[in-house]
Amino acid sequence: MATVSRKKKKVKVTPEGTVHIKASFNNIMVTITDVLGNTVSWSSAGKNGFKGSKKNTPYASQITSEAAAKEAFDLGMRHVNVLIKGPGAGRDAAIRALQGAGLEVRSIKDITPLPHNGCRPPKRRRV
Repeated sequence: MATVSRKKKKVKVTPEGTVHIKASFNNIMVTITDVLGNTVSWSSAGKNGFKGSKKNTPYASQITSEAAAKEAFDLGMRHVNVLIKGPGAGRDAAIRALQGAGLEVRSIKDITPLPHNGCRPPKRRRV
C-alpha cells in the first residue's frame, strides 16, 4: 500500500503568542500558541529522543524548548508570554532556551495548581 505524504501548510502567525510549559516529574511538554489559543508548534522530551529518567532533566527541557521555539520563530512569532505549570526540573532552563532561540519573553506566570487543603496526601515513605 502506498502511503500518501502530506505536506505541512506554512502559515504565517501573529508575532504575539503564549508558551505553555508543563513540567511534570516524568516529562516536559512545551506548546506555543497564538493569541487565540491555536497551537503553532509543540515539543516534548520524548519527541526529542530522551527516554526514561533522562526526560526530566534541565538539558532535556532546554532542547525541547529550543525545538518548539525555533519552529514558532520560523513561522513569524517574536514576542511571547510564558505560562509554567508543574513541579518538574528544568523550568528555568526552558525559559532561558526560549530567549536563546530569539523569542522575547514579556511575562512569566506560574499556574501550578495548588490544593486548598483538598485530598489527604499519601502516607510517608519508610525506606
